Amino acid sequence: MATIGVLNPTIYDMIKVIDPKDQKVYKALVEILNETNEILDDITYMEGNLQTGHRVPIRAGLPTAYWRQYNKGVPKSKSRVRNVDEIIGMLEAYAEVDKDLVGLSGDPKMFRLLEDAAFLESMNQEMAATTIYGSVADTDQFVGLTPRYNSIGTDKTLSSYNVVSGGGSGADNTSIWFVTWSPMTTFAVYPRGSKGGFTRTDKGQETLQDSDGNNYEGYRTHYKWDMGLVVKDWRYNARVCNIDVSDLTPDVSSGADIMQLMITALYRMPSFPKMGRTVVYCNSTILEYLHQQAREKSNVNLTLDNVDGKPIVRFQGFPIKRVDAILNAEAVVS
Repeated sequence: MATIGVLNPTIYDMIKVIDPKDQKVYKALVEILNETNEILDDITYMEGNLQTGHRVPIRAGLPTAYWRQYNKGVPKSKSRVRNVDEIIGMLEAYAEVDKDLVGLSGDPKMFRLLEDAAFLESMNQEMAATTIYGSVADTDQFVGLTPRYNSIGTDKTLSSYNVVSGGGSGADNTSIWFVTWSPMTTFAVYPRGSKGGFTRTDKGQETLQDSDGNNYEGYRTHYKWDMGLVVKDWRYNARVCNIDVSDLTPDVSSGADIMQLMITALYRMPSFPKMGRTVVYCNSTILEYLHQQAREKSNVNLTLDNVDGKPIVRFQGFPIKRVDAILNAEAVVS
């Protein structure tokens, strides 16, 4: 496990070295972020090779191998790759708190951080939503997972092969995601030369304004989170889409058989992926039905573990985590 931590650093590994002199504050900062976004426990963070993004060779096909006879050569072949520039989005927020209110606390730094929690949660939710749905059309965002897995196909050389339909229709669908995090599969990037992509700048005491435009003395903190998403090898991710939420029942008498769909998605990925940290993501609605459907069957796919005092549900050994940024209002994928 230690090796995985080194090869697949999370945002905690990045942030904890930003300011060794203020580890108490930064440790609390990471705990606040992790509390509202379980993806942060998993995403591998890497320094980008560009200041505004990351240029990565995406494998478009494998080289051809040939059988050889004695005294005969083989044709030349090469790996088919294409270079893609992934953009990095810049998410920012300013948190403000009254100076006199801070003065009433025994630990001003921690008090201000706890007061900033609402701003951090807002940033956290926005980052989780962009990781799932970040649009190609929105140049302020980075590109998320959905635009990369947004069609269904049978060609094993395309990412559409790893998209499995739950058969839903209408506009009340949701998805389950299998994502493998590692430098060789899917990872997040921060700008080259930056401190982990996340910065907290104490602006100190400033004259602030309330909602009526009246001045008061307070403290301002600037938060900046720069991040992009790289899918280097699409084969190690999969999406179960078109799960019609309104049709689901605990006993699978109607609607999608969630566990059956998950088994199909799992086998679309190469040989039960061992390239990194594979995690299953769904929202609370699906997680509830998943538990209910498991109770109605002979449960051979789900297990329940306890890690650091937290219950972790696993599917075929892979942890299932709740991400409520995944909507119940997705359009039909075809």
